[in-house]
Amino acid sequence: MGKLTVRALRAVLVVMLTGTVFVQALMVWALVSGSDPEDGSLPLTPLRVITILGIGTAQVALVCVWRLVTMVRRGTVFSHAAFRYVDVIIGAIVAAALVWFAVAALNAPGQRDDPGVTLIMGGIGVAILGVALIVLVLRMLLAQALARDVEAAQMQAELDEVI
Repeated sequence: MGKLTVRALRAVLVVMLTGTVFVQALMVWALVSGSDPEDGSLPLTPLRVITILGIGTAQVALVCVWRLVTMVRRGTVFSHAAFRYVDVIIGAIVAAALVWFAVAALNAPGQRDDPGVTLIMGGIGVAILGVALIVLVLRMLLAQALARDVEAAQMQAELDEVI
């Protein structure tokens, strides 16, 4: 990965992390101050708490991606240490899906006249779980690459002994 690519990705990660912290802080402020009265159509307090938790899952994934980019830059991504970050990313994505299902459940009673909205929200939750499965497949590819790297190093060591 080139230096320009790493810098561009890090810039995007910084902007995303800064933006999510800002939105999260605004949500916490709205919760603590109670400045936005509920009109009764939706339970805003649970939605705010869920939003704060959902943003937290994204922040965890962003920090793990930052660590993986650092490992790529150093050339150490093909190590067992990378699995820890990939596993945390998978967990964060699954947590985000669960948070989304909670949003769908909170929204469902207000959608009795149009249950299609709840079904679409459920479909989005399943799609989020699909992203977790894609990352799991990528983790398995990383495991294969690491196994091949170890195997190649062993074969090189054997070849060095023969020569």
